[in-house]
Amino acid sequence: MTGNCTLTIIKPHSVRDNDTGAILSTINAAGFRIIAIKMIMLSERSAREFYIAHEGRDFYDPLCKMMCSGPVVVAILEKDNAVNDFRLLIGNTDPEKSGPGTIRKLFGKSMRENAIHASDGDESAARECAFFFSELERFNY
Repeated sequence: MTGNCTLTIIKPHSVRDNDTGAILSTINAAGFRIIAIKMIMLSERSAREFYIAHEGRDFYDPLCKMMCSGPVVVAILEKDNAVNDFRLLIGNTDPEKSGPGTIRKLFGKSMRENAIHASDGDESAARECAFFFSELERFNY
């Protein structure tokens, strides 16, 4: 899986704003295949476990609270150079600093409500994919 898969989470505000379809369409148009997808409600415990690498940072508690504020859509995306290509597609964490046409520029509202989560490296992608999906839940072409 290393190198060709990444995980994404469409954040609660984007789901609430009915942007899920447009975001997934943008992802598909950029050449990514969705090999696993589901809508879930994160518990506070799950959010804290998922974002444990950020524990102790000033944004950790607000991030975890926001991620539990409504349903999210989690998906495993497949493409050569998936992590890097996807991070280019979504843009800067700050939507104001994101380039035109990036997901965060189009759908983000703020640094925290920036529309979408993306894995930051191949190791993180493998861990994050396993956090949300078993092998049985993944469709490999």
